[in-house]
Amino acid sequence: MRTRLLIFALGGILSTYAQQDLFTSQDTLRGSITMEREWWDLVFYDLEIDVKPYEKFISGSNTIRYEVLNENHVMQIDLQPPLEIESVSQDGKELSFDSNGNAHFVYLQKPQNKGDLNELVVTYSGKPKEAVRAPWDGGFSWKMDTNGKPFVATSCQGLGASVWWPNKDHMYDEVDSMAISITAPKDLIAVGNGRLKGISEQDSTKTFHWYVQNPINNYGVNVNIGDYVHFGETYEGEKGELQLDYYVLRNNQEKAKEQFKQVPLMLQAFEHWFGPYPFYEDSFKLVEVPYLGMEHQSSITYGNMYQNGYLGNDLSGSGWGLEFDFIIIHEAGHEWFANNITYKDIADMWIHEGFTAYSENLYLDYHYGTKAASEYVVGTRRNIKNDKPIIGPYGVNKRGSGDMYYKGANMLHTLRQLIEDDEKWREILRGLNKEFYHQTVTTEQVESYLSKHTKKDLTAFFNQYLRTTKIPVLEYEMAGNSIKFRYADVVADFDMPVRVFAGESEKWLFPSSEWKTTDLGTTTPPQFDKNFYIEVRQL
Repeated sequence: MRTRLLIFALGGILSTYAQQDLFTSQDTLRGSITMEREWWDLVFYDLEIDVKPYEKFISGSNTIRYEVLNENHVMQIDLQPPLEIESVSQDGKELSFDSNGNAHFVYLQKPQNKGDLNELVVTYSGKPKEAVRAPWDGGFSWKMDTNGKPFVATSCQGLGASVWWPNKDHMYDEVDSMAISITAPKDLIAVGNGRLKGISEQDSTKTFHWYVQNPINNYGVNVNIGDYVHFGETYEGEKGELQLDYYVLRNNQEKAKEQFKQVPLMLQAFEHWFGPYPFYEDSFKLVEVPYLGMEHQSSITYGNMYQNGYLGNDLSGSGWGLEFDFIIIHEAGHEWFANNITYKDIADMWIHEGFTAYSENLYLDYHYGTKAASEYVVGTRRNIKNDKPIIGPYGVNKRGSGDMYYKGANMLHTLRQLIEDDEKWREILRGLNKEFYHQTVTTEQVESYLSKHTKKDLTAFFNQYLRTTKIPVLEYEMAGNSIKFRYADVVADFDMPVRVFAGESEKWLFPSSEWKTTDLGTTTPPQFDKNFYIEVRQL
């Protein structure tokens, strides 16, 4: 596993959400580190799954290897109905268990001594939840391609991996490595995470054996089945040769060969900004699926119809969003922020989505320049609603506002302006991925890292953008050469400086909630730098 300690930051956010959401015992069982979870540490999963597309039925087993951290005899395993656990066994002996909704409590007979490495085998079967609007309302997507062949995929962020396989369904504890064996009809190809280690054939089926060498979060595990063709290439990256594999529907091979030329461009940009791709040992894959796409680790799923933009649209309105395929760039960006650095609690999902939405901007910066990147990220502000805070309530599997994407991106873009040193900013982003390499983290850890390495007290900065819906309003009025100014709608101690252009010169203002006055040296109305995510109001 990664880090065992879970630090909940600023629990007061719960009261903000309590007025809007009522949480159940199932929310707590899903979203908290229960006593039946905390005593054991994940080491290895061996997942075997037999997928029958025509029946929309699955069956299989998961062998769970774990280290005992503290003596206990009750273990929580998660699996969501309508799937059913058929049996649980340890050392060949069947065990009893009680079920409470999605949570199943297994009573262990063998002494669980601290430091021991033990295994548990869970067999299960059933018709899993069918995705209604994947990947947002996930589960299994059971589709047919244009040739009438099954086209199947899984997606489960938020909903939980236990919607299709039994596991310890909480993000704080990531398994160190994993084997995935997928059985599918003989005329189809089944793609999982990591590297393909072999294929075994039966009378009417094939089993594809995949192996993940690196730690992986539960929702990053996926199964994709289709009438795929495979092609690939080798990328010369920071850590040497990286194998790139592409699995696409037979009819789309030529389109994919053209569109996927953006993958090496993506790797150039992100290895520059974030450091080496985090999973060289497991390769990089793009896999076509019957939904838009998802950041499954080393197995990025793709459904953007082989076009630039977001289904052909520019989310920024700047024009720059049509210079890249949104799904290739955004979902691959998650390999650094989501799969390398992973939230412990989905309340901190902004760590995944804020940084990755910001990666779209950095991709443009690398290939098209800072002006293009700025215009794009500023343009994405039109998607921000400020409906509720970006950080959600902890311990109940509840994410914050969807503003975590582009409000998060604009917050980070603003922070880049405050540093005034792009090479330093790059060192910080690369440092994050090195400091928290293959780890699960909290917002508190990320905030502390950024404050330390920017050498700025960013407490009020993060409180403003992450924990309120208020955008700082810079109020000002002019009197000759003088400008009188202050912040409104800000948290305590918020005093972020702002760059302005006055005539031919560039100046910095240092507002707080108190009125200040300074000489601009010109009567020309100031132009406030749009790269700062604030509102400006002339009185």
